[in-house]
Amino acid sequence: MKLRVGIGYDVHKLEEGLPFCIGGIEIESHVGTLGHSDGDVLIHAIIDSLLGASNLRDIGFQYPDNKKEYKGIDSKVLLKDTLSKIKEKGYRIENIDTVICLQNPKIGKYIPLMQETLAKVLEINVDDITIKATTTEKLGFVGREEGVASHCVCLISKG
Repeated sequence: MKLRVGIGYDVHKLEEGLPFCIGGIEIESHVGTLGHSDGDVLIHAIIDSLLGASNLRDIGFQYPDNKKEYKGIDSKVLLKDTLSKIKEKGYRIENIDTVICLQNPKIGKYIPLMQETLAKVLEINVDDITIKATTTEKLGFVGREEGVASHCVCLISKG
């Protein structure tokens, strides 16, 4: 069996009055993410980790932000397409581990729904996707509530 590890990272600016899509769901918030797509920072980090692990470059290469067809797109569509791409290469997802860095709003209560949503899209067990949330103790752009960041590590296998 061949195992490969991938890492992903994404950042989006927070702005008043925009929808806040994260982990495939929309959460209640007075701020939302600014992005070419729906700005789902968690899904974007997952996509980057899966693409990296399977040697398919990165999200910007696969889904460039200068293409009209990706403007405002639901990131779950991109995630499903990424899953197809890694399956074409013979890989399957073993597990995904993520961290969301966000000062406010608090998102702990949304994590189980995010896990269920993403597990369904990725065709994996809910126990195979971990989502953690942390603040940055009011430090940096996350601490100043200017943006949100997400990190992801995945393990995929072949054979």
